[in-house]
Amino acid sequence: MATADATYGGIAAFGLSAISEVLVGGQRALGLVGGLFLVWLAWRTSRSDPGAAAVEGRRRGGLAGAYLSILGLTLANPLTILSFAALFAGFGLGNRTPVEAGLLTLGVFAGSGSWWIFLTTAVAALRSRITPGLLGAINVGSGVPIGAFGMVAIALAIRG
Repeated sequence: MATADATYGGIAAFGLSAISEVLVGGQRALGLVGGLFLVWLAWRTSRSDPGAAAVEGRRRGGLAGAYLSILGLTLANPLTILSFAALFAGFGLGNRTPVEAGLLTLGVFAGSGSWWIFLTTAVAALRSRITPGLLGAINVGSGVPIGAFGMVAIALAIRG
């Protein structure tokens, strides 16, 4: 989600070392919790009934509920802040002026938002062609790599 990416991008861009250090210091715990969550999410995704998920989605808290749940899920990803910190350091984007850091954060938001718009537009265009059987296969096909990422996160957290 663009808001969460921009939040972590801003933390890395503005060099808020205290927040970054807390997040990096808790990397092991965040890795375990995040990894376990990803494994649970993979299991739920792989076993979900596409028809039931569509009906259930209509009963939830609408756009605000969807936004807040996706924001929380994205912010809970322990690798996001580490990825931004590593990318910014690797490309020499640290120690910027406030204006440069703000523009960098805005760029992260724009890029993430553009990707989200592309994906949702593609899904909307293909929606009528996706059968419940195909959607079930997509659920299993996406659940497997999510579970693999979760297991890798757990293994890395345990290994320390």
